[in-house]
Amino acid sequence: MNDANGYAVFFFPQALEALGEAIKPYLQDGSAGPHVLCNEIDTSGSLIEMTMRGTTADGKPVALELMVPTSMVRMIVSSQSDGTFGFGPRAAAAAITNALPPVGPTATPATAQPASLPEGGADKGSGGAGSVSASPTPMDGAKPAP
Repeated sequence: MNDANGYAVFFFPQALEALGEAIKPYLQDGSAGPHVLCNEIDTSGSLIEMTMRGTTADGKPVALELMVPTSMVRMIVSSQSDGTFGFGPRAAAAAITNALPPVGPTATPATAQPASLPEGGADKGSGGAGSVSASPTPMDGAKPAP
């Protein structure tokens, strides 16, 4: 798998035997065994479509599609050399982290008054909707509690 991006398709030994001479021009031998290198792959149907790109003897680009039954494929290995793949640190992520304000025990406390508190604060006891009086006024026609 010397290509930077692509797929290596490995076949079962019985599949290689059944395909015979027809598959041999496309096979490459490696340490993991014989495989087909391709640029694109489609596994959505009963046949696996492998697209290989190359050039003819004249230098013209050519795309070749090789299709085999899915039951013949042992394993497909993806080889991607994309710089954004994986779990390593990224420079863009570090820049975003530095722009965010600190939170938790090291953050400075908020100074703005919450919008849910009345004008004077919760501890003023202004008798508004949020305060409780010690002696409730009886309602007209209400029975006292037993």
